[in-house]
Amino acid sequence: MREYYPLLVVGGIVGVVSLIFILAYATMKNKKEAIGFDRNMKDGEIIRRLLVYAKPYRKNFVFVGFCMLFSIAYDILSPWIVGQVEGMIKAPFELKSLFLYVGFYASLLIVSLVSTYVQAIVLQKTGQKILSALREDLFTHIESLSHEQLNLIPVGKLVTRVTNDTNAISMMFTNILVNLIKNCFIVIGVLVAMLCLNYELTLMVLCFVPFIVLFTLIFRKFSRKAYRKVKDGTTDINTFLSENLSGMKITQIFNREQKKMAEFSKKNKFLAKAKQNQIFVFSIFRPLVYMLYISSVLCLLYLGGKGYIDNVSFLGQTLTSEVIVSFYMYISKFFNPIQSLAEQFNWLQSAFASAEKIFTIFDLEPEIRDDPDAVEVEKIEGNIEFKDVWFAYVPGEWVLKGVSFRVKANDTVAFVGATGSGKSTILSLICRNYDIQKGQILIDGRDIRKIKISSLRRHFGQMLQDVFLFSGTIRSNIVLYEDIPDEEIMRVCKYVNADSFINKLDYGLDEAVRERGNNFSAGQRQLLSFARTIVHRPDVMILDEATANIDTETEVLIQDSLEKMMKIGTMLIVAHRLSTIQHADNIIVLSHGEIVEQGTHQELLAQRGRYYRLYTLQYHKETIKSA
Repeated sequence: MREYYPLLVVGGIVGVVSLIFILAYATMKNKKEAIGFDRNMKDGEIIRRLLVYAKPYRKNFVFVGFCMLFSIAYDILSPWIVGQVEGMIKAPFELKSLFLYVGFYASLLIVSLVSTYVQAIVLQKTGQKILSALREDLFTHIESLSHEQLNLIPVGKLVTRVTNDTNAISMMFTNILVNLIKNCFIVIGVLVAMLCLNYELTLMVLCFVPFIVLFTLIFRKFSRKAYRKVKDGTTDINTFLSENLSGMKITQIFNREQKKMAEFSKKNKFLAKAKQNQIFVFSIFRPLVYMLYISSVLCLLYLGGKGYIDNVSFLGQTLTSEVIVSFYMYISKFFNPIQSLAEQFNWLQSAFASAEKIFTIFDLEPEIRDDPDAVEVEKIEGNIEFKDVWFAYVPGEWVLKGVSFRVKANDTVAFVGATGSGKSTILSLICRNYDIQKGQILIDGRDIRKIKISSLRRHFGQMLQDVFLFSGTIRSNIVLYEDIPDEEIMRVCKYVNADSFINKLDYGLDEAVRERGNNFSAGQRQLLSFARTIVHRPDVMILDEATANIDTETEVLIQDSLEKMMKIGTMLIVAHRLSTIQHADNIIVLSHGEIVEQGTHQELLAQRGRYYRLYTLQYHKETIKSA
């Protein structure tokens, strides 16, 4: 009985460690709600959705699988070859046989290395193609979301989804999934080879398999939780940076650098702690797998050495030195895939966590969608009608209350009213940036919901108060990457008076535009916005507070541009400066989401109502300011 004490000691240690982690796992499950460890999407569902992107490249993966067979063959046959070389020592030694085995081993190794290299190249290229397709689909889906949905999602979170999270998924395609399949075949092949060599030692190795499965399942749960916290921390920091780097000027103006630094430090420490927990989980998992490997080697050396010395046979098989040597290598080949899995467990869990977050974005259904019977519209005349329109951003808090009006084609209509009266909301509804709750909006007698969104917006040109310019050149910001000749661009720039400053620049249309156009004045950015709108030949033009933040000198140029643009087609204007809308065909005065007055400038002044009071007040202010 004493001769089995070493085996009992090894078994006892493995059993105690297993019991400890089973209890830890049970405790974690009981506190599932308390620690916020939720499983929103199953691994099988994640893999199924990711494989959709791999399907177009199935031939590449089949080729990789073929190359993989050579490296698998090396892992399975190399221990047997080494064992045969060991057997030659005690047999009549033949140099010819040694050369034969060495040559076979070297040939197998070279083919395995070449196939592994080719496999890596093909996988990397395929993985990058899959990554590009995933990013493009994700970006396209984000573009389809409504304004309201985009307002609810922090920009930093979207940036993280498109960059960091897709990178983690790329590793899954280029490394993890293929290696998992390879490791499964290696484990099966090694088990078959060991069974052919010796039943007794194979059964001994199989005794450790349940513990491997147990440890993997337990740490899979802990690892998933740790990785979610890392992903959440990374997203939180990216969101914080996106917002605060954009608003750094405000932070400096109000001397809040230390306050913001304290906020960043708190988020940074949370991420650091999450990373430490992740490392801690992994630092326990891999040593446990290695402990099982060492335990199996110790049992092999004990049973094999004892059986060989005592010349013990089991199930009709005799232990020989070559069998022991081969088994020693086979045990390594058996545990190496599991240890590789332990090393790749980080990436596996990272990919699953990232995929879950990406698919959360994909699962957001766009609130503004084309109706099934929506049609393309080639031309819009510009007749617009609101019929008893009700709209609220927040349910129950109406911004527009039964608004009804008509706009004739080629007319210029202005909307006037206090802040929050619903002026800008009307312009947003016409382009279907939001959908109304009640009523109807008609374009040329057709409900806008019966027109495809892309077709509808193509006929509108929008000029906003806060002009957004992209990094690039003046040309790229005007044409928005469409192929438009420079002659046409400059003709439009001259038409809206933007040529007055473009011609003074060193590089003209090729002048660099920095982030958000901060190397141009507000007036210059507005003139570029006018040029960008006109060059795309819209049927209806929308100006939302386009003259609110400009200097007096530039206002003269913009006023001249506005008078020219009024002759192009239908124009809808929201303006606080009433002097800019005096020539409008109709002025609609709004208050608390309702129309209180409408008419021409002279008609409204004659009524001496709300518009008259607004105009008189603004006129006195401008008179005092000029004095």
